[in-house]
Amino acid sequence: MKKTSKPKRIALIVSAFPPLNISGAIQLRDLSQEFDRQGYCPTVMVPTNDIEKPWKLENADGVQVLRLKTPKIRDIGYVRRTLGELVLSFVMLRNIRKSPLCNIIWDGIVWYSPTIFFGPLVKVLKKKSDCQSYLIVRDIFPEWAADLGLMSRGIIYHFFKIVERYQYSVANVIGVQTAANLSYFDQWAKEGERRIEVLHNWLAKAPNVGSSFSVSKSTLAGRLIFVYAGNMGIAQGMEILIDLAESLYNRSDVGFLFVGRGSAVEQLSTDSNKRKLNNVLFHDELPSSEIPGLFLQCHFGLVALDQRHKTHNIPGKFLSYMQAGLPVLATINQGNDLNELIQSEGVGRVCTDNSVETLKKLAEELADEFSAGMSNTENCYSLSKKLFSPKTAVEQIVSALEI
Repeated sequence: MKKTSKPKRIALIVSAFPPLNISGAIQLRDLSQEFDRQGYCPTVMVPTNDIEKPWKLENADGVQVLRLKTPKIRDIGYVRRTLGELVLSFVMLRNIRKSPLCNIIWDGIVWYSPTIFFGPLVKVLKKKSDCQSYLIVRDIFPEWAADLGLMSRGIIYHFFKIVERYQYSVANVIGVQTAANLSYFDQWAKEGERRIEVLHNWLAKAPNVGSSFSVSKSTLAGRLIFVYAGNMGIAQGMEILIDLAESLYNRSDVGFLFVGRGSAVEQLSTDSNKRKLNNVLFHDELPSSEIPGLFLQCHFGLVALDQRHKTHNIPGKFLSYMQAGLPVLATINQGNDLNELIQSEGVGRVCTDNSVETLKKLAEELADEFSAGMSNTENCYSLSKKLFSPKTAVEQIVSALEI
């Protein structure tokens, strides 16, 4: 419901926003639109390297978007990316001061991690506006990188820890996506007037506008489709899904569809081709608007998280599957809250022992149940509406900010 008083101004600082086609960007678009829908005045601030001037002000479906020229921070090497992110706050702040929004007083500041480098920017804006700030944490970095062996716990790790702790120090409230992550912030919450809470992920209902990809015209036509849609990188630990497909090679009624981009795509596709798996198909990333149409052609959603993770998260693709009514087959790290959620809500099967044999058994259970006319689709729809709506997320953030 729209408020009758002057709308409160919300600064939403993010590193990803459409037209970038990743789950985080889509979620942040949905969040900004929900702020507007509830009567607030959100302004999205997002770094970009492909504009000529220091700033560019846009209107995206009623939401004000301030794009700020910064060094490139995506699809480049780790060293260049780190250097680009290190100066991110300072470059953005300099260009905000050149923009028409330089003198705006904000009623609340919301920012999203990843990245961990927005702390200095938020501190300056927060001090000028004398307002509260809310940090949405979806990536506990550098912990997950160290857990996966991508980074030793040496000098670089400790540098990132300093940056991470500074970012947390600027927040009044931190929202994590799962209860298992609350304990990570125990010490932070003891210092000053701070609060830590669970803020579930969210996803707005998307219309079905069809899909340029047709399963019925592909090599997987006529099969029950296990689909993976999203980023395929190191953090996902997806090699086991290729092993799973090989273990089910003789089941002509089951197929595996991988749609998206990422650092592991080429390796996974090459591995699949070497094994001559005719039950596996890779397809390039589709526009986010086509994902509902894609999922209507599929039967189950695949979730994969590297077993070495010690932090917890509920991937954005899981929300998409629930919204589409697709039960999931998940292979995740032990202790992850997603395990309890899937089992308690009856929305699929979970493997936590990194065993292809276990995963095969669970996949066959899902396929056989579907073939017998038993489906968990309604449970998926129900969970999506109950926990993962932008309306609930905005209401929780606004309450925490006390605006």
